[in-house]
Amino acid sequence: MSFTAEVRDELARCAPTCEYCNIATLAALARVCGTLSVRGGGHYRLQVATETGAVARTMIGLTHQILKLKTEFTVRKSVLHRVRNYLIALPDQPDLEKALVLLGILDRSGTLVRGIPHHVVARDCCRLAYIRGSLIAGGFVADPRGDFHLEISVQGEQFAHALADLIGQVGVRARVNRRRSSFAVYIKSADDILRLLREVGAQRSVAEIEEARVVKSVKNAVNRRVNAELANQGRSAGAAQRQMELIEQVNALGLRQSLPSALSAFCDLRESHPDLSLRDLGEIADPPLSKSALYHRVLRLEKLVEAAGPDMNESLQ
Repeated sequence: MSFTAEVRDELARCAPTCEYCNIATLAALARVCGTLSVRGGGHYRLQVATETGAVARTMIGLTHQILKLKTEFTVRKSVLHRVRNYLIALPDQPDLEKALVLLGILDRSGTLVRGIPHHVVARDCCRLAYIRGSLIAGGFVADPRGDFHLEISVQGEQFAHALADLIGQVGVRARVNRRRSSFAVYIKSADDILRLLREVGAQRSVAEIEEARVVKSVKNAVNRRVNAELANQGRSAGAAQRQMELIEQVNALGLRQSLPSALSAFCDLRESHPDLSLRDLGEIADPPLSKSALYHRVLRLEKLVEAAGPDMNESLQ
Protein backbone atom coordinates (compact mmCIF):
# COMPACT_ATOMS: atom_id res chain seq x y z
CA MET A 1 0.00 0.00 0.00
CA SER A 2 1.34 3.43 -0.93
CA PHE A 3 1.81 6.10 1.72
CA THR A 4 -1.04 8.11 0.17
CA ALA A 5 -3.35 5.11 0.50
CA GLU A 6 -2.32 4.68 4.13
CA VAL A 7 -3.11 8.33 4.89
CA ARG A 8 -6.48 8.15 3.14
CA ASP A 9 -7.39 4.94 4.93
CA GLU A 10 -6.49 6.43 8.31
CA LEU A 11 -8.50 9.60 7.64
CA ALA A 12 -11.51 7.58 6.51
CA ARG A 13 -11.60 5.94 9.95
CA CYS A 14 -11.63 9.21 11.93
CA ALA A 15 -14.72 9.72 14.08
CA PRO A 16 -16.77 12.92 13.65
CA THR A 17 -16.54 15.60 16.33
CA CYS A 18 -20.09 16.89 15.98
CA GLU A 19 -23.29 15.81 14.24
CA TYR A 20 -22.53 18.01 11.20
CA CYS A 21 -18.96 16.82 10.58
CA ASN A 22 -20.08 13.85 8.51
CA ILE A 23 -22.07 16.20 6.29
CA ALA A 24 -18.90 18.25 5.70
CA THR A 25 -16.88 15.13 4.93
CA LEU A 26 -19.51 13.81 2.53
CA ALA A 27 -19.78 17.24 0.88
CA ALA A 28 -16.03 17.28 0.21
CA LEU A 29 -16.06 13.74 -1.18
CA ALA A 30 -18.90 14.57 -3.57
CA ARG A 31 -17.32 17.86 -4.63
CA VAL A 32 -13.75 16.66 -5.18
CA CYS A 33 -14.34 13.40 -7.04
CA GLY A 34 -17.99 13.63 -8.03
CA THR A 35 -19.69 14.46 -11.32
CA LEU A 36 -23.17 15.99 -11.40
CA SER A 37 -25.40 15.32 -14.41
CA VAL A 38 -28.44 17.55 -14.92
CA ARG A 39 -31.50 16.85 -17.08
CA GLY A 40 -34.46 19.09 -17.72
CA GLY A 41 -37.18 19.40 -15.13
CA GLY A 42 -34.79 19.32 -12.16
CA HIS A 43 -33.55 15.76 -12.59
CA TYR A 44 -30.05 15.06 -11.26
CA ARG A 45 -27.58 12.21 -11.06
CA LEU A 46 -24.42 12.32 -8.94
CA GLN A 47 -21.57 9.93 -9.71
CA VAL A 48 -18.35 9.43 -7.74
CA ALA A 49 -15.56 7.48 -9.44
CA THR A 50 -12.49 6.48 -7.45
CA GLU A 51 -9.71 3.90 -7.30
CA THR A 52 -9.53 4.20 -3.52
CA GLY A 53 -11.51 1.79 -1.39
CA ALA A 54 -11.58 4.29 1.51
CA VAL A 55 -13.40 6.81 -0.68
CA ALA A 56 -15.98 4.27 -1.86
CA ARG A 57 -16.52 2.92 1.63
CA THR A 58 -16.92 6.39 3.18
CA MET A 59 -19.12 7.69 0.39
CA ILE A 60 -21.59 4.80 0.56
CA GLY A 61 -21.64 4.69 4.36
CA LEU A 62 -22.28 8.40 4.85
CA THR A 63 -24.81 8.59 2.00
CA HIS A 64 -26.93 5.88 3.61
CA GLN A 65 -26.42 7.23 7.13
CA ILE A 66 -27.07 10.92 6.50
CA LEU A 67 -28.98 11.30 3.25
CA LYS A 68 -30.97 8.04 3.37
CA LEU A 69 -30.66 7.85 -0.41
CA LYS A 70 -30.44 4.92 -2.75
CA THR A 71 -27.01 4.29 -4.25
CA GLU A 72 -25.75 2.21 -7.15
CA PHE A 73 -22.36 0.59 -6.72
CA THR A 74 -20.20 -0.82 -9.52
CA VAL A 75 -16.72 -2.27 -9.36
CA ARG A 76 -14.66 -2.24 -12.54
CA LYS A 77 -11.16 -3.59 -13.07
CA SER A 78 -8.75 -1.96 -15.48
CA VAL A 79 -7.01 -4.58 -17.58
CA LEU A 80 -4.32 -2.09 -18.57
CA HIS A 81 -3.44 -0.79 -15.09
CA ARG A 82 -4.66 -3.81 -13.09
CA VAL A 83 -6.45 -1.66 -10.55
CA ARG A 84 -10.02 -1.57 -9.37
CA ASN A 85 -12.24 1.38 -10.10
CA TYR A 86 -15.26 2.02 -7.91
CA LEU A 87 -18.29 3.86 -9.25
CA ILE A 88 -20.89 5.10 -6.76
CA ALA A 89 -23.97 6.70 -8.28
CA LEU A 90 -26.86 8.51 -6.68
CA PRO A 91 -29.58 8.19 -9.31
CA ASP A 92 -32.41 10.65 -9.74
CA GLN A 93 -34.79 10.30 -6.77
CA PRO A 94 -37.22 12.55 -4.87
CA ASP A 95 -34.82 13.86 -2.18
CA LEU A 96 -31.65 14.10 -4.24
CA GLU A 97 -31.97 17.82 -4.97
CA LYS A 98 -32.41 18.60 -1.26
CA ALA A 99 -29.33 16.50 -0.54
CA LEU A 100 -27.30 18.44 -3.12
CA VAL A 101 -28.31 21.70 -1.45
CA LEU A 102 -27.42 20.30 1.98
CA LEU A 103 -23.98 19.30 0.68
CA GLY A 104 -23.40 22.75 -0.81
CA ILE A 105 -23.22 21.50 -4.39
CA LEU A 106 -26.33 23.44 -5.41
CA ASP A 107 -27.83 26.57 -3.88
CA ARG A 108 -31.54 26.87 -3.15
CA SER A 109 -32.23 28.17 -6.65
CA GLY A 110 -30.66 25.07 -8.20
CA THR A 111 -27.48 26.85 -9.36
CA LEU A 112 -24.13 25.10 -9.09
CA VAL A 113 -22.04 26.50 -6.22
CA ARG A 114 -18.49 27.39 -7.31
CA GLY A 115 -16.86 27.78 -3.90
CA ILE A 116 -17.45 26.26 -0.46
CA PRO A 117 -20.74 27.31 1.19
CA HIS A 118 -20.39 28.72 4.68
CA HIS A 119 -23.12 26.53 6.15
CA VAL A 120 -21.10 23.38 5.39
CA VAL A 121 -17.97 24.60 7.22
CA ALA A 122 -19.49 26.94 9.80
CA ARG A 123 -17.86 25.17 12.77
CA ASP A 124 -14.13 24.65 13.31
CA CYS A 125 -14.56 20.88 13.53
CA CYS A 126 -16.62 20.86 10.32
CA ARG A 127 -13.92 22.86 8.57
CA LEU A 128 -11.41 20.13 9.49
CA ALA A 129 -13.89 17.46 8.43
CA TYR A 130 -14.22 19.12 5.00
CA ILE A 131 -10.45 19.24 4.58
CA ARG A 132 -10.28 15.61 5.71
CA GLY A 133 -12.88 14.63 3.13
CA SER A 134 -10.95 16.49 0.42
CA LEU A 135 -7.78 14.60 1.33
CA ILE A 136 -9.62 11.27 1.31
CA ALA A 137 -11.13 12.05 -2.09
CA GLY A 138 -8.27 13.67 -4.01
CA GLY A 139 -5.26 13.89 -1.72
CA PHE A 140 -1.72 12.82 -2.45
CA VAL A 141 0.99 12.64 0.22
CA ALA A 142 4.49 11.81 -0.99
CA ASP A 143 6.46 9.06 0.70
CA PRO A 144 8.27 10.93 3.50
CA ARG A 145 11.50 9.05 2.75
CA GLY A 146 11.71 11.27 -0.36
CA ASP A 147 10.57 14.86 -0.81
CA PHE A 148 7.87 16.35 1.40
CA HIS A 149 4.80 17.11 -0.69
CA LEU A 150 1.04 17.11 -0.16
CA GLU A 151 -1.57 18.09 -2.71
CA ILE A 152 -5.29 17.81 -3.38
CA SER A 153 -6.43 17.58 -7.00
CA VAL A 154 -9.72 19.40 -7.65
CA GLN A 155 -11.82 20.78 -10.49
CA GLY A 156 -12.50 24.50 -10.80
CA GLU A 157 -10.17 27.39 -10.01
CA GLN A 158 -12.63 29.11 -7.69
CA PHE A 159 -13.11 25.96 -5.65
CA ALA A 160 -9.32 25.37 -5.52
CA HIS A 161 -8.72 28.84 -4.05
CA ALA A 162 -11.63 28.39 -1.63
CA LEU A 163 -10.11 25.12 -0.41
CA ALA A 164 -6.67 26.75 -0.06
CA ASP A 165 -8.26 29.55 1.99
CA LEU A 166 -10.03 26.97 4.16
CA ILE A 167 -6.70 25.24 4.83
CA GLY A 168 -5.22 28.65 5.62
CA GLN A 169 -7.79 29.08 8.39
CA VAL A 170 -6.16 26.24 10.33
CA GLY A 171 -2.77 27.97 10.13
CA VAL A 172 -1.32 26.14 7.12
CA ARG A 173 -0.30 27.93 3.94
CA ALA A 174 -1.46 26.18 0.77
CA ARG A 175 -0.84 27.24 -2.82
CA VAL A 176 -2.81 26.63 -6.02
CA ASN A 177 -1.30 25.46 -9.29
CA ARG A 178 -3.00 24.62 -12.58
CA ARG A 179 -2.50 21.05 -13.79
CA ARG A 180 -3.84 20.72 -17.34
CA SER A 181 -7.61 20.38 -16.89
CA SER A 182 -7.52 20.41 -13.07
CA PHE A 183 -6.02 22.37 -10.18
CA ALA A 184 -3.71 21.27 -7.40
CA VAL A 185 -3.93 22.70 -3.91
CA TYR A 186 -0.46 21.87 -2.61
CA ILE A 187 1.85 22.20 0.40
CA LYS A 188 5.63 21.74 0.24
CA SER A 189 6.69 22.58 3.80
CA ALA A 190 7.25 19.54 6.01
CA ASP A 191 6.13 21.51 9.08
CA ASP A 192 2.89 22.58 7.37
CA ILE A 193 2.18 19.05 6.13
CA LEU A 194 2.66 17.68 9.64
CA ARG A 195 0.46 20.36 11.14
CA LEU A 196 -2.36 19.77 8.65
CA LEU A 197 -2.31 15.99 9.03
CA ARG A 198 -2.22 16.37 12.80
CA GLU A 199 -5.21 18.73 12.72
CA VAL A 200 -7.33 16.38 10.59
CA GLY A 201 -6.54 13.36 12.74
CA ALA A 202 -3.86 11.39 10.83
CA GLN A 203 -1.73 10.79 13.93
CA ARG A 204 -0.20 7.52 12.74
CA SER A 205 0.87 9.12 9.46
CA VAL A 206 2.30 12.10 11.35
CA ALA A 207 4.43 9.76 13.47
CA GLU A 208 5.69 8.00 10.35
CA ILE A 209 6.62 11.30 8.69
CA GLU A 210 8.41 12.53 11.83
CA GLU A 211 10.39 9.30 12.05
CA ALA A 212 11.37 9.55 8.38
CA ARG A 213 12.30 13.19 8.93
CA VAL A 214 14.67 12.27 11.79
CA VAL A 215 16.29 9.51 9.73
CA LYS A 216 16.69 11.89 6.78
CA SER A 217 18.22 14.54 9.06
CA VAL A 218 20.75 12.05 10.47
CA LYS A 219 21.68 10.84 6.96
CA ASN A 220 22.15 14.42 5.78
CA ALA A 221 24.35 15.21 8.80
CA VAL A 222 26.47 12.11 8.17
CA ASN A 223 26.79 12.97 4.46
CA ARG A 224 27.85 16.53 5.27
CA ARG A 225 30.46 15.26 7.72
CA VAL A 226 31.80 12.68 5.27
CA ASN A 227 31.98 15.29 2.50
CA ALA A 228 33.78 17.69 4.82
CA GLU A 229 36.26 14.99 5.84
CA LEU A 230 36.91 14.07 2.20
CA ALA A 231 37.44 17.72 1.33
CA ASN A 232 39.83 18.16 4.26
CA GLN A 233 41.74 15.04 3.25
CA GLY A 234 41.97 16.34 -0.30
CA ARG A 235 43.32 19.70 0.88
CA SER A 236 45.77 17.99 3.27
CA ALA A 237 47.03 15.66 0.55
CA GLY A 238 47.50 18.58 -1.80
CA ALA A 239 49.39 20.60 0.83
CA ALA A 240 51.61 17.63 1.70
CA GLN A 241 52.49 17.16 -1.98
CA ARG A 242 53.41 20.84 -2.34
CA GLN A 243 55.62 20.60 0.76
CA MET A 244 57.41 17.61 -0.76
CA GLU A 245 58.03 19.67 -3.89
CA LEU A 246 59.37 22.49 -1.71
CA ILE A 247 61.85 20.11 -0.05
CA GLU A 248 62.97 18.93 -3.51
CA GLN A 249 63.71 22.55 -4.41
CA VAL A 250 65.68 22.97 -1.18
CA ASN A 251 67.75 19.92 -2.12
CA ALA A 252 68.20 21.09 -5.72
CA LEU A 253 69.53 24.47 -4.51
CA GLY A 254 72.01 22.77 -2.16
CA LEU A 255 70.45 24.29 0.93
CA ARG A 256 69.75 21.09 2.83
CA GLN A 257 73.08 20.84 4.68
CA SER A 258 72.96 24.46 5.88
CA LEU A 259 69.36 24.40 7.17
CA PRO A 260 68.72 25.23 10.83
CA SER A 261 68.02 22.15 12.91
CA ALA A 262 64.27 22.91 13.17
CA LEU A 263 63.88 23.14 9.39
CA SER A 264 66.06 20.11 8.78
CA ALA A 265 63.97 18.09 11.25
CA PHE A 266 60.81 19.17 9.44
CA CYS A 267 62.19 18.04 6.09
CA ASP A 268 63.17 14.65 7.52
CA LEU A 269 59.75 14.23 9.13
CA ARG A 270 57.85 15.19 5.98
CA GLU A 271 59.93 12.87 3.78
CA SER A 272 59.25 10.01 6.21
CA HIS A 273 55.50 10.68 6.17
CA PRO A 274 54.58 12.26 2.80
CA ASP A 275 50.82 11.71 3.15
CA LEU A 276 50.10 13.06 6.63
CA SER A 277 48.47 16.41 7.32
CA LEU A 278 50.44 19.04 9.25
CA ARG A 279 48.32 18.34 12.34
CA ASP A 280 49.03 14.59 12.21
CA LEU A 281 52.67 15.27 11.41
CA GLY A 282 52.98 17.47 14.49
CA GLU A 283 51.53 14.77 16.72
CA ILE A 284 54.26 12.27 15.80
CA ALA A 285 57.08 14.82 16.05
CA ASP A 286 59.50 14.55 19.01
CA PRO A 287 58.66 16.65 20.90
CA PRO A 288 55.09 17.10 19.50
CA LEU A 289 54.51 20.31 17.58
CA SER A 290 51.39 22.29 16.76
CA LYS A 291 50.07 22.69 13.24
CA SER A 292 50.89 26.41 13.47
CA ALA A 293 54.52 25.71 14.39
CA LEU A 294 55.00 23.39 11.42
CA TYR A 295 53.27 25.84 9.07
CA HIS A 296 55.73 28.56 10.07
CA ARG A 297 58.59 26.20 9.22
CA VAL A 298 57.07 25.73 5.77
CA LEU A 299 56.98 29.52 5.35
CA ARG A 300 60.64 29.80 6.40
CA LEU A 301 61.61 27.17 3.82
CA GLU A 302 59.69 29.10 1.13
CA LYS A 303 61.57 32.30 1.99
CA LEU A 304 64.91 30.49 1.76
CA VAL A 305 63.98 29.09 -1.66
CA GLU A 306 62.80 32.52 -2.85
CA ALA A 307 66.03 34.13 -1.72
CA ALA A 308 68.25 31.44 -3.26
CA GLY A 309 66.36 30.93 -6.51
CA PRO A 310 63.89 33.70 -7.56
CA ASP A 311 63.01 31.88 -10.77
CA MET A 312 61.70 28.95 -8.76
CA ASN A 313 59.31 31.10 -6.73
CA GLU A 314 56.06 29.24 -6.26
CA SER A 315 53.42 29.22 -3.56
CA LEU A 316 53.60 25.76 -2.05
CA GLN A 317 51.67 26.01 1.20
